[in-house]
Amino acid sequence: MNNKTINIKRALISCWDKSGLIPLAGQLAGSGVEIISSGGTYNFLTENKIPVTKVEEITRFKEILNGRVKTLHPFIHGAILAKRTPEHLKELRKEKIEPIDLVIVNLYPFVSQVKKEHSLSEMIELIDIGGPAMLRAAAKNYEYVVVLHHPNQYSHFMEIWEQNQHSITVQESLLLAKEVFFHTAYYDAQIFQYLENLQATGKIPERITRFYHKSRNLRYGENPHQVAAYFKSANDDNNSDDNPQQLWGKEMSYNNYVDAASAISLVYEFEEPAVAIIKHTNPCGMSIDSNLCIAFEKARAGDPISAFGGIVASNRMIDTETARLIKETFFECIIAPDYSGEGLKILQGKKNLRILKNKLSGSAQSLLELKAVGAGLLVQETDRQTFDSEKIQQIGKRKPTAAEENDLYFAWKVVKHVKSNAIVFAKNGQVIGVGAGQMSRVDSVKLARQKAEALGHDLRGAVMASDAFFPFRDGIDEAAQAGIAAVIQPGGSVRDQEVIDAVQEHQMVMILTHMRHFKH
Repeated sequence: MNNKTINIKRALISCWDKSGLIPLAGQLAGSGVEIISSGGTYNFLTENKIPVTKVEEITRFKEILNGRVKTLHPFIHGAILAKRTPEHLKELRKEKIEPIDLVIVNLYPFVSQVKKEHSLSEMIELIDIGGPAMLRAAAKNYEYVVVLHHPNQYSHFMEIWEQNQHSITVQESLLLAKEVFFHTAYYDAQIFQYLENLQATGKIPERITRFYHKSRNLRYGENPHQVAAYFKSANDDNNSDDNPQQLWGKEMSYNNYVDAASAISLVYEFEEPAVAIIKHTNPCGMSIDSNLCIAFEKARAGDPISAFGGIVASNRMIDTETARLIKETFFECIIAPDYSGEGLKILQGKKNLRILKNKLSGSAQSLLELKAVGAGLLVQETDRQTFDSEKIQQIGKRKPTAAEENDLYFAWKVVKHVKSNAIVFAKNGQVIGVGAGQMSRVDSVKLARQKAEALGHDLRGAVMASDAFFPFRDGIDEAAQAGIAAVIQPGGSVRDQEVIDAVQEHQMVMILTHMRHFKH
């Protein structure tokens, strides 16, 4: 790349979003740059006493079709697309066209309005035509034309423009051009996806467009030999902050992000105060209680050995007392919707502890989940359901007690977030045993029992949740020997009757949800 610079003598400004425009246009006009504009932008600049020439004076053709056509004209696009070569400049002189050196355009707000309640005809009117055409034309001709598409670029532009004596290097112009092509591609993709979703016959559209941009490089991925980075959605209305937002501590790692996502989705299953402790995407501690401090203590006591070095998530603000309790144990990361002033100060006493403020509830997660498999992509609807109350079926010679029923539904929400084959033991709103990722379901039951008994938990009267059906009665027999009194599971095995017989023999009670929650 050479050291050529672009001198700016003439600028075209056409912006829906007028923020930051007055300082920029004022600086350009004050330095002798001729400004051309149209429609609302022309009126805005005129009202703010910035010298501006109307596009109609350049094209000698008035706006038509209620402003739909105003800049789509050779006197505009010829001025933008012309190379500064003898041949092109000769042709411009022949047609009496003056070159444009700077294009400042931002687009109709289709993207920011797409999630709001608008009719199809209203959304169609928000599709910008002239704006993308001018942006792309300027970006294509980056060797001679500088292009800005967003107010957050203005300050940097003004700084380097002044430093370079009212010129911009071609290298800088190329960087700006690259941003334009990402921006217009994303804009068009959002229009397509809106129309695709509007006409979709199922929950998964025929085609999917997703755009992300790098937020930060990570030290490494799952392992030190793997390069990694964190990308966030390119949604224009969600660019200001990451979610969750890091308030304190060491840089987040790849595994921290993965565990944090698991923790957030789990605690927001519950309306009451809830605390989860996550280790390798599985909950090793989980509890609910009207008092957040007690919820945390119960979550940590569920498996204090595994809790060491885990991630703590709460669906309530971390108060002073809870912060003091959290500080007693080494954790990698704390996630909560907010922190009291004193609570945050206490947690900041550990300089490496990552403290995250999660602004969005679990319901804000994407409607679709994407997973790369080789060169392809698996897409599924996010598992937002827990059970269908109309399909719940109680099995046994007795009904569950109120305490058992509460624990059964608590355990059922938790097991949904445990890797299959998944088993959860719970008692009094506390997880006291977890069996995760085993190749046979009975082994998951044995593992949950082993962990619970080793930690001194009393399993008598506890409940068990299973993410999928029991293929044999052995899992029920194992649980009964441990003292489990009630079971919740989907059912659906060809040996369901064998499992039901086991429940009745052990004088247990069982709830069939008829909804499976595999998590691979």
